[in-house]
Amino acid sequence: MPTVGVNRDKLFEKLGKVYTDEEFDHLCFEYGIELDDVTSEKEMLRKELASTVAKGGDSKLAAEAAAASEEVIYKIDIPANRYDMLCVEGIARALNIFRGTQSSPQYNLADMTGKQPLQMVVKPETALVRPFVVCAVLRGIKFDPARYNSFIDLQDKLHQNLCRQRTLVAIGTHDLSTIQGPFTYEALPPEEIKFVPLKQTREFNAKELMQFYLENDQKLKKFVPIIHSSVVYPVLYDANRVVLSLPPIINGAHSAITLDTQDVFIECTATDLTKAKVVLNTVVTMFAEYASTPFTVEPVEVVDALGNRTLYPDLSYRSLTLTTDYVNSLLGLQLPGEEIVKLLTKMQVAAELGPDGKELLVQVPPTRSDILHACDVAEDVAIAHGYNNIPKRIPPTTTQGRELPLNQLTELLRAEIAMSGFTEVLTWALVSHAENFEFMRRPDDGITAVEIGNPATADFEVCRSSLLSSALKTLAANKDNALPIKLFEVSDAIVLDPSKSVGARNERRLVAVFCAKDSGFEVIHGLLNRVMEVLGVPYKEDPAAAGSPVTYHWSPSADPAMFPGRQAAIFTGDTQVGLFGIVHPEVLAAFEVPYPVSALELNLEPFVFNQFYESLLEPLST
Repeated sequence: MPTVGVNRDKLFEKLGKVYTDEEFDHLCFEYGIELDDVTSEKEMLRKELASTVAKGGDSKLAAEAAAASEEVIYKIDIPANRYDMLCVEGIARALNIFRGTQSSPQYNLADMTGKQPLQMVVKPETALVRPFVVCAVLRGIKFDPARYNSFIDLQDKLHQNLCRQRTLVAIGTHDLSTIQGPFTYEALPPEEIKFVPLKQTREFNAKELMQFYLENDQKLKKFVPIIHSSVVYPVLYDANRVVLSLPPIINGAHSAITLDTQDVFIECTATDLTKAKVVLNTVVTMFAEYASTPFTVEPVEVVDALGNRTLYPDLSYRSLTLTTDYVNSLLGLQLPGEEIVKLLTKMQVAAELGPDGKELLVQVPPTRSDILHACDVAEDVAIAHGYNNIPKRIPPTTTQGRELPLNQLTELLRAEIAMSGFTEVLTWALVSHAENFEFMRRPDDGITAVEIGNPATADFEVCRSSLLSSALKTLAANKDNALPIKLFEVSDAIVLDPSKSVGARNERRLVAVFCAKDSGFEVIHGLLNRVMEVLGVPYKEDPAAAGSPVTYHWSPSADPAMFPGRQAAIFTGDTQVGLFGIVHPEVLAAFEVPYPVSALELNLEPFVFNQFYESLLEPLST
């Protein structure tokens, strides 16, 4: 949870009431935040100074501590997803609305009828390093030292939290009176970018500046690696080729905001457009209360590399629909619809009842990016109602905790396979597309594997639909070990399944591989027989199978991952549940395994049954 330090007196001024520490702590608890500490700037510097005394002391820090203010500072713990409460403005606004002393503001875009909005043009080269930018303008801002410091602190808190240390989003703020639109967002070689950075007096090119920060600036050096290895650096220019900023590192000194700044131009460059929009919305909605027209923001037109034009920020309200029965079922209450609407209003969420008195039509403001689902709305109702006001009661049902039958079976099976001389491995559930299909000589039919929408690396592109590729990767990594190598894994494969609510399902499987100078097919065949023996599943042609409702058998197969004529499919009844055989030489070559390999892969779920051969995978009746 991020901790926000706010001046107590400034906060009480915004709240319109003076609290004791205990009273304010109680108010914070009711809202779901926590007063973590009561301190002062002088006290914080004293503690920091005390920790450095053992290291030889710091005369500069001692001087700062002596001159520091003794005004009381409240350290408040804020939920990690409440970005709208990372500054005193957001905290005061939320608590005022919660107490009913202020109504929720309506956030609007300025009327640009007959006016041309400022424009930001994105060059195609930015896709190489930091492809997105969103912008806005706050007009007529009235800064004083407290507001200015809060404005800077909010940006720092967002950089640490949602922006993930500027890797996802970087915020730049500029005095609009010192620059001129239209603006451009470009990506250039570092030697071509020249400007005077913030808090410096001489001009640097971007390459020199990176080296300067690495050697001389402890705060900014940690951001340098974000773009240091890139062939081009992102940079924003105005119409006169004045550098606004070199994101995500530093702003230019030319457009630095001051206490006299009235019009603020805000730009957020990003690798994640969604988070960039959330960050921009947070900054402008928190400080739009100081604009000449409160809670009104001037939009900026962003023209992307494909020529698409979009106005930012997007201050539209999102709609959610749920029912009062849903809310009450989660909270264990019987709140009437009118009461739920009032409670949501206290949490800055507008709501109204539908014609039937049960349906709730909710309007989520742009400040509440944490509300993603109907359950988030129910959580706000619980906070506004008060968790302490929810009556305690004995649960109406009783349950007996125990191991899932599937897990119990697989744990027992692991021990049996280990006693057969095989070594257990544990591998990733994510693999590359090539490892799941091309390396296995299996075509991608588009209806088998779950693909990752935005993979972070080429090694993790799909959820494995077979355990065999992971076992072969492990063999390749251990090919220098003494032969034979006998490995197994009992884990889940993931396959697409339209009948499931999430479109896919996990399937518990066993994979075993035997690697030696000969194929060792008989070893894998023997392991299959042993596994079926401990599972209590007889072979179909075995006289002992007479009368058994569950048997297994095998028949020739033609899986492209296995050697032709040296493989078989495993069946129980008419359903194929597995495969065993000698792995195809081309598959071994793809995984760089130099020796012959025999393998077994078996779906275990059909064999999870009780003594009456009834499946234990379905929920037990009560």
